[in-house]
Amino acid sequence: MTFDKNKIRNVAIIAHVDHGKTTLVDGLLKQSRTFRDNQAEMSQTLIMDSMDQEHERGITITAKQTCVYYDGYKINIIDTPGHADFSGEVERTLNMADGVLLIVDAQEGPMPQTKFVLSKALALGLKPVVIINKIDKPAARIDEVLSEIESLFLELATDESQLFYPVYYSIAREGRAGRTTDLDNDLHVIFESIINDIPAPSVDPNSDSAQLLVAALAGDNYLGKYCIGKIFRGKLKKGQNIKILHNDTIKNGKIDNLFIYRGLSKEEVPEATAGDIVAITGVTEANIGDTIATGDNPEALPGIELEAPTLSIHIGPNTSPLKGREGEFTTSRQIAERLKRELETNIALKIQPDGLGYKVSGRGELHLSVLIETMRREGYELEAGRPEVVYREIDGVKCEPIEELTIEVENEFVGAVSQELGIRKAELKNQEITASGATRFVYEISTAALIGLRNNLLTATKGTVIMSSIPSGYRPSEGHYKPERNGALTSFESGVSTAYALDAAQARGTLFIPPGAEVYQGMIVGLSNKKEDIDINVCREKQLTNMRTHASDGAIQLTPYTQLSLEQCLDFLLDDELLEVTPKSLRLRKRQLDPIKRKRENRAN
Repeated sequence: MTFDKNKIRNVAIIAHVDHGKTTLVDGLLKQSRTFRDNQAEMSQTLIMDSMDQEHERGITITAKQTCVYYDGYKINIIDTPGHADFSGEVERTLNMADGVLLIVDAQEGPMPQTKFVLSKALALGLKPVVIINKIDKPAARIDEVLSEIESLFLELATDESQLFYPVYYSIAREGRAGRTTDLDNDLHVIFESIINDIPAPSVDPNSDSAQLLVAALAGDNYLGKYCIGKIFRGKLKKGQNIKILHNDTIKNGKIDNLFIYRGLSKEEVPEATAGDIVAITGVTEANIGDTIATGDNPEALPGIELEAPTLSIHIGPNTSPLKGREGEFTTSRQIAERLKRELETNIALKIQPDGLGYKVSGRGELHLSVLIETMRREGYELEAGRPEVVYREIDGVKCEPIEELTIEVENEFVGAVSQELGIRKAELKNQEITASGATRFVYEISTAALIGLRNNLLTATKGTVIMSSIPSGYRPSEGHYKPERNGALTSFESGVSTAYALDAAQARGTLFIPPGAEVYQGMIVGLSNKKEDIDINVCREKQLTNMRTHASDGAIQLTPYTQLSLEQCLDFLLDDELLEVTPKSLRLRKRQLDPIKRKRENRAN
C-alpha cells in the first residue's frame, strides 16, 4: 500500500553505547503490535541486534531498518550503532532520516558518542527529540543531565531552531515513558512525539522523475543484492527502467523487485512513493552513495560524506608453518574477494594492496577487529599485523589523528589510570566526580597512543573502567609512538608443548599456551619477565631413566595459561610480529621465524 508522505515518519535512534537505543526499539516494535502475541520476538530482547558478535559484545555494530504502524502512520525506524568505531554506519543511515530520537542515560548524561552522533544529525538539519532513559537508576541525576544536554545543543546547533526540542523520560527495558518523570505504563508518548515532533519527509512525490539515494546494501541467496534508501522524489515501480548515477558515470538498470519494511521483514509492493524507505533488487552495480533515478535528465543527489580512517592494519594470507590446516579460504585471491565484498557495505573502510596482502584502514581497533573476527567465523585463514596510525599531510605538515578520550573509574584506581595516561603523553582536559562517586577524566590523546590502552586499563582496574573516545581532529605529528611492553617468549623448536618444558618456562614469564599445543619455531608462547625477547624450548620432554627418586615422582603444577582475545592479541603485537588467525586458533608469531636470522636483522636495525 502506498502511503501519503504526510503519514510517513523516518526517524533514526542515536545514543552513546549502552544508553538504551536498541532496548527502546524493542519496546516500539512490541507495543505497535508488529508481532503476534505468540511470536518468539515478543519474549526476546535486543531484537534488532541480529549478528552473533552484537549479542556477544552487547553493542550494535551495523545500522538496521524496521517499520511499525501506529494510529494510521507509517514509522520507519533506523537503529544506529553507539560506538565511534562504527560511525560510518551512522553517517550513511542518517541520510534516510528526517528526525532523530536522542537517548541519554539519566546517570551518565551526554557522553562522547552522544556528542559525535548529535553533531552529525544537527549538521544534516534533522529534528531532534530528547529521551532521558534509565531514570530508575539509584544514581540518576535528571536535572544535571538536562543542563548538560542544553550545553551540548548550544555547542553543536547549526540553527537557532535546533535549540528548542521536546524532552521525554523513559525506562526502556520496562517499555514505559512519559512527558514527566511520572511515567505512563507504555510508550504511547514516544509514538505521539514521533508523529507530532518529527516532520514528514521533505520530498516531492508528484515529480515525473524519481530519485533515491542508496544508503545501505543487503543481500540474500535468493534475490541477491538489495539497495536500500529513501525516495526523495517521484515514484519507483517494480519492473521500471532506472539509471544509476555514480560520480560522473551513468549506467542503465532495471528494478526486479521493490520492497518496503514491515517489522523485521520486507514486504514486496508494486510501487513506492517519495518519503518512504525501500529496498530494491536487480540493480547490482549500485553502491552506497549512488543515486538511482528515472527520467530523461537524471540528477544525482549529494553524496554521503565520511570521516577519514584513523587506523590501518595489514591483512594477508597466512604464511606460518601451520598454514592451510584450519581454514576453508586461505589464498590471497579469496581474501581479496572477501575484502572487496566488505567494501560494498562497510564504506568507512579503505583497502589498498600491500605486498602479499592488503592494507585495511578503518575507524579504530574495534572496527578492524570486528571485520577480522567476522572473516574468521566465515572460515577464512589469514595473518594480521600491528594496527598503525593513518597520517595526513595538512599544509605540507605530517599530522596525526587525535581523539577525545573519556574515562570513568573508581577512586581507588585513579592513580593507575593517571600513570598509564601519563606514559602515553595524554593531555588532561577535565576531571570531575560523578554522581555515583566515580572519577571521570577527559583527555586529549593521539590515536597511536590509544592502541592497547583499553586492555591495559581493564587489567589495572580489575575490569571496572569505562572508556570511550571520539575523533577530535589532527595535530602535527610528534614522532612515532613506541608502545611499552616486555619481550616475548618465543619457541625455537617445532613440535608439541609438554608440561615438563612449560614448568621450567613459566619461571621466565606469563605463558599463552597449555600443554599439548602444537607450536613452531618463531611462535610466541608467552610474555617475558624481562624487556628482551627470550627463545625457549617448550617441547622438551623429561629424560627417562631407571633411577627413581622422591623428587622425580612429584606432580607438575602449572599456573593456568593466559588466553588472549583477538583484540588483546592485536594490542600485544610489535612491528616485528604477526597474528595468525584461523577459525580455530589465534597464534602470535615473529615475522622472521628463524631465531638466528631474526637476531641478525635486529642488529642491523
